[in-house]
Amino acid sequence: MTESIVVINPNSTSACTEAIDVAMQALRLEGGPAIECVTMNEGPPGIESQHDSDSIIIPLCDYIHTRDNDASAFVIACFSDPGLHAARERTDHPVLGIAECAYLTAMTQGEAFGVISILEPSVKRHGRYVRQMGIDSRSAGDRAIGLGVVELAQEEKVLDRMIETGRALRDEDGADVLILGCAGMARYRDQVSDAVSLPVVEPSQAAVAIAMGRLCCG
Repeated sequence: MTESIVVINPNSTSACTEAIDVAMQALRLEGGPAIECVTMNEGPPGIESQHDSDSIIIPLCDYIHTRDNDASAFVIACFSDPGLHAARERTDHPVLGIAECAYLTAMTQGEAFGVISILEPSVKRHGRYVRQMGIDSRSAGDRAIGLGVVELAQEEKVLDRMIETGRALRDEDGADVLILGCAGMARYRDQVSDAVSLPVVEPSQAAVAIAMGRLCCG
């Protein structure tokens, strides 16, 4: 069986899945695993609160269990990493969360990471996760652009706010590497990096790259 990585968008916004799929193009290598991006239609339009994150855990875990025989690895493409540990109990294959992978990747590229988030409640949720991981000493800050998942398609408005927020994380908070705090931001990585002159980690790419390494190394 050809190895495959299933990247699951836990929200029901197909435009977010499409943005993730575009970000995957750089990782679709000849001879490498197939990368499939799917949308959880059972999910909310955007995962913007702890309730949203928790609400999708059971359908997400059930979906992973149904794909256990035809997938080699799974990536949960939401920066809340909903159901990550529960999902790992539903399969023997690797399950990666994009937030966990993004933080780990960022720490290989700089001393202090800054996160560009969507909404203020996201900042609090991310802060809890950073403390749980024990990496808060490496966090420069987390700032929201004030736009929800569905609004991320408004390209000019979103990009302006992301660049402004990235510069604040750099100049005021001391970040030397940035993380995009939502999978729906994937399309803006290169433009933000160029404008802010810092490395920018796109979480879905980070997670899939780690999944590919896991598969390669057995």
